[in-house]
Amino acid sequence: QVQLVESGGGLVQPGGSLRLSCAASGSILRINSMGWYRQGPGKERELVATITSGGNTVHADSVKGRFTISRDNAKNTVYLQMNSLKVEDTSVYYCNIEATMHWGQTYTHWGQGTQVTVSS
Repeated sequence: QVQLVESGGGLVQPGGSLRLSCAASGSILRINSMGWYRQGPGKERELVATITSGGNTVHADSVKGRFTISRDNAKNTVYLQMNSLKVEDTSVYYCNIEATMHWGQTYTHWGQGTQVTVSS
């Protein structure tokens, strides 16, 4: 039905930058919201940022001013630009989309996760 392919994770030093991408494909009529969540070791999954189809964004307080979510509707892709990374940003990052399918139903889909490790 829907495939989400994430990329861009890796190992970076504190203060460094990474850019995550998540491309959606499948029987999608329309993607409503897109977002990024993360789950650190021993922690619950938490919201990082979301963006609506109209471009309205929400960023968690912990990442405001450092991370920026954006999307390319033509490519069904959502991005997360992460700057000034901190050790505490180390997590598995998950892409999330809410999509309306060609047959009219709306579903939430999750990516497979990409590891971001911030370490010196």
